[in-house]
Amino acid sequence: MSSMLHSALPATALCRTVLADGRVLTITASRRPRANRADVKCSVAAAPALAQHMQQVVRMARLTEPVLDTRDQVVLSMDHTPGALERDWELAAVLADRMVRGVYQPANPAAVFAFGASDGWHLGRLRLAELPQPVPVQRSSAGAAGAGAAGENDRYAIALARLPDDGVLVYSEAVATLPRAPDGRCFAISHLGALHGHADQADCVASVRSWFPLYSGGLHDSLAWVEVSVYPLDAADGGASEEDSIAAPQLEPARLLGLRQTLAAARHFDGHGLGRWRTLVRFGQPEFQGASYELALVMADRMARGREFLPRGRLIASGQSSAWHAGLVEAVEGQQAKLELIIRQAGAGDRVLLPADWAATLPAGYQAQLRQRGASLACIGRIGMI
Repeated sequence: MSSMLHSALPATALCRTVLADGRVLTITASRRPRANRADVKCSVAAAPALAQHMQQVVRMARLTEPVLDTRDQVVLSMDHTPGALERDWELAAVLADRMVRGVYQPANPAAVFAFGASDGWHLGRLRLAELPQPVPVQRSSAGAAGAGAAGENDRYAIALARLPDDGVLVYSEAVATLPRAPDGRCFAISHLGALHGHADQADCVASVRSWFPLYSGGLHDSLAWVEVSVYPLDAADGGASEEDSIAAPQLEPARLLGLRQTLAAARHFDGHGLGRWRTLVRFGQPEFQGASYELALVMADRMARGREFLPRGRLIASGQSSAWHAGLVEAVEGQQAKLELIIRQAGAGDRVLLPADWAATLPAGYQAQLRQRGASLACIGRIGMI
């Protein structure tokens, strides 16, 4: 995006939705220079978990944007707090974030309502959140909507009553009962690309999971998964680094920095992996310590980008490195406990990758036991085509 176009962007943007109790919720997005701050910051009074969820939604929904621009930080806030089970505000947060950055430009930015939620925002797709019960609406002679007398009107009617002629109500295509405005103000979408008349971009997202042993002392030991989703970039801001293109919404800043550095260094080893992808990383269990997940992360990223062959089953890996830029794989702590966990949970078709330093100290017959289960094992000192 050129400097001239960037300077013309709004400083704030608003998007509204209607909650189950009939209140109109306004989500405000403000834009300010990044200045080494986080790309997205969310604030909800007395509801830090809700703010964290909104931040994750917005970051995931950015994955299918083809242009990467990291010059600004976007700060989002709500003027009301939704119920614990309400999620239809998610689309409003996504649109507010896109409007303030100029990605979505409606005719009247001050008059946009949105209803929609998704479990696959990183794919750009909407799924229908369970609708709350209809909200009684009372219209005055001026046409304003407000809660009061019983009736069959619901929260969508509240939104329509507040829309001017050039306003728009964006909602999930799956909402079959939404009243349609004769003037075309209702805009149904099944994916975010439809906002611009584009094709569904979900098929352009490659998502791959790898597993790593998560040892916690016995009771909660498990094979945890890490998922890497990549989407090809058409262009990037000249000041953007490889690390800026990598998001992991579940991680706090210090751990996010370590993850970004790991992936950026491992892609440097490829020779052709930099500056080509927008990346989203998710964990099945985000609360853990240590760096033994790094090999699983790097392998998931390589498979997602077509740099590794896929196993018939899962790829299970444990390893770290102080020199991913050279492709080196180093040993991690907890060898015995992790080997026992892997041998208990490995199945047919699984591929197990361990540090080469462990090869000489594997228990007798360990590889043969894995083979009996239909799994394969390789102890590696360097990443590559495995």
